[in-house]
Amino acid sequence: MTKWIIIGIIAILVIWLVSIYNKLVKLRVGSQNGWAQIETQLQRRYDLIPNLVETVKGYAEHERELLEKVTMARASLGSASSVADKAEADNALSSTIKSLFAVAENYPQLKANENFKELQIELSGTENKIAYARQFYNDTVSELNQSIQMFPSSIIASLFGFKEKDFYEAKAEASEPVKVQF
Repeated sequence: MTKWIIIGIIAILVIWLVSIYNKLVKLRVGSQNGWAQIETQLQRRYDLIPNLVETVKGYAEHERELLEKVTMARASLGSASSVADKAEADNALSSTIKSLFAVAENYPQLKANENFKELQIELSGTENKIAYARQFYNDTVSELNQSIQMFPSSIIASLFGFKEKDFYEAKAEASEPVKVQF
């Protein structure tokens, strides 16, 4: 009789350990999926920017410096590799795009251009998708990091090499209004 009780306790412990391990795997995969969603939306915006720059270039020749900043910010996003580097480059690019749209307000014929309107709508939608993807990623990373830190899953996490992930954080400047000078 005692033998069956011991076997039952061991079986319950094994099932419990496997369920904790599976939960950690699910959370890790969820955070990887969240990061992939961010990457997808950043790539979408990255691909739209050359069209936007070319459209604006024809109307706003003397805004060359701003167009160069947009192009440089786009290039830095393309070369960023870590979460922190991507977040920093993404924030810089978002800021320059906001400045570009603010400058476009001074060019009525540009604002009336159908191509510009479509690009503006596409970029606006993409920005919303990026914001959602960041939120989703940070939510899944938060849940993963909590599970890695909380007892008893912290024991399983350390045994199997689960590591905490970095959050996708905006710089403090990202919450400030865009400054546009003419």
